Amino acid sequence: MLRKAISSMLAASALLLSAGALAASAPSEIKIGTLYASSGPFAAISMPVYLGLKLWASEENAKGGVMVKPYGKRIPVKLVSYDDQSNTATAATLYNQLITQDKVDLLVSDSGSVLTSVAVPIAREHKMMLFDQTGTGGTFFTPDNPYIALMSDPVSTIWPKYIADFLTKEGPKLGIKKIALLYATNDFTGTQAKAFRGFVEKSGAPVKIVYDKGVPTSTSNYTVLINNMRVAQPDAVVEMGYPGNDIAFLRNLRDSGTQFKWLFAIYPGLETEHMIATVGNDGLRYVYTYVPSSVVQYHAESGMSLPQFKAAWTKAYPDNKVAFGFNAVAGYTTGLVIQNALAATESMDQLALRKAVFGLSGKLKTIDGTFALDKNGAQIGEITPLGQLVPDGKKGLKFTVVYPHDVATGKAVYPAPSN
Repeated sequence: MLRKAISSMLAASALLLSAGALAASAPSEIKIGTLYASSGPFAAISMPVYLGLKLWASEENAKGGVMVKPYGKRIPVKLVSYDDQSNTATAATLYNQLITQDKVDLLVSDSGSVLTSVAVPIAREHKMMLFDQTGTGGTFFTPDNPYIALMSDPVSTIWPKYIADFLTKEGPKLGIKKIALLYATNDFTGTQAKAFRGFVEKSGAPVKIVYDKGVPTSTSNYTVLINNMRVAQPDAVVEMGYPGNDIAFLRNLRDSGTQFKWLFAIYPGLETEHMIATVGNDGLRYVYTYVPSSVVQYHAESGMSLPQFKAAWTKAYPDNKVAFGFNAVAGYTTGLVIQNALAATESMDQLALRKAVFGLSGKLKTIDGTFALDKNGAQIGEITPLGQLVPDGKKGLKFTVVYPHDVATGKAVYPAPSN
């Protein structure tokens, strides 16, 4: 009996010593390195993502930090962040600095495919898991690179599926036979254009792309392009670009007095407030676009609901200098994935973190929808429906989800009424 009691005491002491050693080895903070662009062509998409991530960090730190399984306790998070000013060369230097000098525990890319593109090879070289926020370029995700996963956006190769499905399945019923495709030649929209083209060609539908043109992302005047497109007499126009491209295109369209019967653009949906401020309601009436998670209320099983998040955003950023939209949700979603991965990981080793992230696939549901990855880390969940911006009767605009049918809230207005 005495021997058994002594054995139990020794075992208990060993457990206490082990727990004490674990607590002693726990860091005072988890360093998350990231970049943002406060100026330049990508500021409009970068700043809301960064502020969404920053809001997540603030919310978790108010609770004592995030739960980190290897240490069995909550640990505060620290964002180590630098301004890359929308410059890829600057971004490359700063990604290296975060890894080699700041020695961050987790690496988070800046928003968008252009600024993420330089992070992918750097993270891979240093064997750092890249928490890719919204860099959706299909070339980022390859079988030989285990150091990347896409957090908050579906990969570009599946983004335009619902646009193509609508035009090939519903379009012929409406009289749509000819399509014009205009896109900016970067990883984000270039990949989407290629995917859209493929979806249309494989559909076998009686529709044809009669105008297909790629232009530099720096394009700021679309007047000649619009005139050339009009000559092709398309029944539907698909324009894909970053915010600056969409703004220039829609402004030039309005100024030229041209109106197409069916028009799609990306950012009227993703950054609606910003687009209304820069283009105006009239320039967005009856435009088709992606319906983002900043509009559609998904059932969130982790983190805040959409109304709660928007209220927290308004409280945190009352000056309204950065518009609330999809990218705000995307940054917050990145934080939620990190939070859940840290709560599940067996260690802070980068491949252990990767395993924890992949373990969330198909199980994690946030205000951005269902988080789901393919085997290479590309996001295949969180697909956005196709919607149309229509007058709300109060001199404003509202979304009507038109496709797919199981989530539709109304029918497409075609052709678009004259402004």
